[in-house]
Amino acid sequence: MTIPFALKTVNCWVLRLAIASMLLCWLFTLTGVAVAATATMRLDYYHTGNSTQEFFSLDKLIIEPLPWPGNPRQLVDPSNLGKYLFEVIDRNTNRVIYSRGFASIYGEWETTGEAKKANRTFHESVRFPAPDKAVQMVLKKRDANNTFREIWSVTIDPEDIFIDRSKHPSPGPLIELEKNGDPADKVDFLILGDGYEYSEQKKFEQDARRLLNVLWATSPFKERRKDFNVWAICPPSSESGISRPSSKIYRRTPLGATYDAFGSERYLLTFDNRAFREVASFAPYEFVEILANNRTYGGGGIFGLYGTVAAQSNQAPYVFVHEFGHHFAGLADEYYTSPVAYAPATERIEPWEPNATALLDPKDLKWQDLITPGTPIPTPWNKDEFEKHSREYQKRRSVIRNENRPEEVMEALFLEVAQFERAFFAREKYFGRVGAFEGAIYEAKGYYRPEVDCIMFTRTNSFCVVCRRAIERVINLYTRA
Repeated sequence: MTIPFALKTVNCWVLRLAIASMLLCWLFTLTGVAVAATATMRLDYYHTGNSTQEFFSLDKLIIEPLPWPGNPRQLVDPSNLGKYLFEVIDRNTNRVIYSRGFASIYGEWETTGEAKKANRTFHESVRFPAPDKAVQMVLKKRDANNTFREIWSVTIDPEDIFIDRSKHPSPGPLIELEKNGDPADKVDFLILGDGYEYSEQKKFEQDARRLLNVLWATSPFKERRKDFNVWAICPPSSESGISRPSSKIYRRTPLGATYDAFGSERYLLTFDNRAFREVASFAPYEFVEILANNRTYGGGGIFGLYGTVAAQSNQAPYVFVHEFGHHFAGLADEYYTSPVAYAPATERIEPWEPNATALLDPKDLKWQDLITPGTPIPTPWNKDEFEKHSREYQKRRSVIRNENRPEEVMEALFLEVAQFERAFFAREKYFGRVGAFEGAIYEAKGYYRPEVDCIMFTRTNSFCVVCRRAIERVINLYTRA
């Protein structure tokens, strides 16, 4: 009997991962908690609250279909990234045996105006190697001083009969886009498709490969390509495209991707965490990008959750890389002139994101070692001129959307603005030098970015030095000892 190539590929991966599982099991035994066949455990929970209070409740524990794909040599997260942090703690020794920082949709929503008037509930998940002894999952959140404080805890008994070990049907074939080694030794990146009909599966794979090539052309991903495995799954949709409520377009898609998140017409997310997690569980993954089968400009990215992009937009290459920067390395938005749903910060505390600072102590800047000698801190730039041009651009952009003009009109505006900005920043005295340039994290005053330009600021095609270093540190977390 001839075995299909895709099946042979997956079976071969499972065999290799079984070898890695022995190492992971040995390492966990040293800490006092072994891993049951390096299974992947997922804890689903509900996150409820408003701008001043939040509550948590357990949904259920699940054993996912595939073994744990993570790096067995770096089980505890040293990065200090994320608004939240979860720890898996051995109850016998009180030692942290696994941890990861992350951000969440709730963490963004609680800063919006709606959170001041109403409660909402979001479904969330954390994933970790399945233990074979009792553990405590402790969830922490940053306080006003940026210190992680415990906000919720739940005991996990691996013998609990209510842990869901059921088998689910595959949502679609697992496509191997790039394979450079065992998942335990690589960053495992999963690309999901949403809003692609069965007849558009080939189109999805072409979109995934096209955008992936953009990532490989961008430093430091270009230099670290061999440290990645890239997989893809595209569950067929009954309709082509995704929801866009502001245009009265509604689609029931497998992942539930939609524009208009938090009332922002360009912000593209899925709020159906359970559907997203069920589909993703059929691939080895640490990071995920969702390609939405739409042309209208849009995307989003949340650290440790996923990134999104409207794959047919002519701005998709820029959005794909920009949003992946948020999701992969916790990079902050450096722009500040575009309208957003978030309320301005009431206090200036140092952001946890690696590429933004409140400059509370200019002599102890978080990227001090990268500052170009002779660069003044804060660093002057033609801020007023830039803001004047940006205000005019935002007005034109708003008119195009309000009049529901064709997408090519918006695309032409994006191209015009990108050309202006490229020429504008090339004239800057401190262009290409690391300093502290005022204007970042949606605010014109009080927050600073490392370089005058970066893909986290404008539609350029490169990350600044500080962002590149932050990305490299995350790659190392999943690939090195």
